[in-house]
Amino acid sequence: MIYLVGTPDVGAKRRPTLMAAVFETAKASWSRCERDSAYAKRGAKLHFCYEAGPTGYELYRQLIEMGHDCVVVAPALIPKRPGDRVKTNRRDAVSLARLHRAGELTPVWVPDRGHEAMRDLVRARDAAQEAQKRARQQLQSFLLRHGRIYPGRTVWSQAHMRWMSTLKFEHPAHFIVLKEYCQAIEDAEVRLRRLTDLITETVKSWTMGPVVHAYQALRGVSVMAVVVFLVEIGDIRRFENPRQLMAFLGLVPSESSTGEHVKRGGITKAGNGRARRVLIEGAWTYRFPARVSRTKQRQLTGLPRAIREIAWKGQVRLCARYRAMLAAGKHKAVTITAIAREMGAFLWAIGQEVQPAAQA
Repeated sequence: MIYLVGTPDVGAKRRPTLMAAVFETAKASWSRCERDSAYAKRGAKLHFCYEAGPTGYELYRQLIEMGHDCVVVAPALIPKRPGDRVKTNRRDAVSLARLHRAGELTPVWVPDRGHEAMRDLVRARDAAQEAQKRARQQLQSFLLRHGRIYPGRTVWSQAHMRWMSTLKFEHPAHFIVLKEYCQAIEDAEVRLRRLTDLITETVKSWTMGPVVHAYQALRGVSVMAVVVFLVEIGDIRRFENPRQLMAFLGLVPSESSTGEHVKRGGITKAGNGRARRVLIEGAWTYRFPARVSRTKQRQLTGLPRAIREIAWKGQVRLCARYRAMLAAGKHKAVTITAIAREMGAFLWAIGQEVQPAAQA
């Protein structure tokens, strides 16, 4: 179900007229607007909005191409009255129209088609990684139920696989189950490698390719981490300051204060969880002293001096901050979260020094 809301702008002296419509399909929405709307026939500009959801952004793009104004609204940020217990499609559409006319709706960032394709590719890799993790967990649970415990140190290594090939069971069905689990893991690994290679190759022709190269100057940021961060965040220059980025990532503390009493809690965990996850994972690299490895030295080759200086300044500061917070008695998880929050600020600073490539 698609809710389309229009507030036609028919003149400055007259308040925009409110109209709301509910359409079963996107095709019915724009065909009716062009055919039946008296406002469109008079040359008025229609303003549309609809909630972000499984319908994606194709409706938004087609309305923009038709010359209308359209915004995709964040559903979690739509103001709602707590006492309203009646929900219908018509009431939802009218409510959206009124809020849109009043300027109370928060739009989401809409990626272009190339960026959305890259994001779909990255999320497909995440799904493959989850499938590999699930298949491995199923095999480990099976072996644990039957008392087969690996005596070595590193699981899923060549030694581990050889050990599993020597296992023996009393019932023949257990051999079949073992082989099926091993085959599922192998299939997941092949799929994961294939998608990883495809992402690495696609980055070369992506408009955010120069940004991917620049972000790798910062410690704890690998190619895949950068790609995941960028496909979820987009152009970081849309944030006016680092604080906005930190809040979007959900890395700022929650607060429940009143009067002179200030009470802060854990991080809000609002916004995009995938981007927050890669920052948390990268923050663990700051446990060690600041240095530039050979791999990082190769990644710095060809980057502007300003970017290299920001990356080194960030590494020195964050390594020192990690040790200082632990010495002050802070919990390690709290320390890592604080490091990840500041990593976002340094990524924002690097993002101001590099521009995406122009679309072909």
